[in-house]
Amino acid sequence: MHEGLYYTYIMASRSRTLYVGVTGNLYKRVFQHKWKEHDGFAARYNCDRLVWFERYQDVGLAIARETQLKGWRRSKKIALIQSMNPAWVDLSREWYEYEPADYRRALDRMNT
Repeated sequence: MHEGLYYTYIMASRSRTLYVGVTGNLYKRVFQHKWKEHDGFAARYNCDRLVWFERYQDVGLAIARETQLKGWRRSKKIALIQSMNPAWVDLSREWYEYEPADYRRALDRMNT
């Protein structure tokens, strides 16, 4: 089995639509969500804010946790997020030089 770090995470939109996922590279995966590099639920519903994550050394445990969370009711997921991140702050807000929304606004200003 592949050894390393694995993450189960929750992304949210500004309207608090939730997306649960698992990855071996959280930094890269969050970047992909922010820039909508893959079509799908998270891109369609603008789930671009990292609001919760857990780290695992065993990929099987990370996948099991993802499966567990996906089976939870929305209210239970919200309680989990709020227990760690009551303000729903984007936990990745300082990971990148700029946010996609800020970059797009700057480009729009330059092109008008």
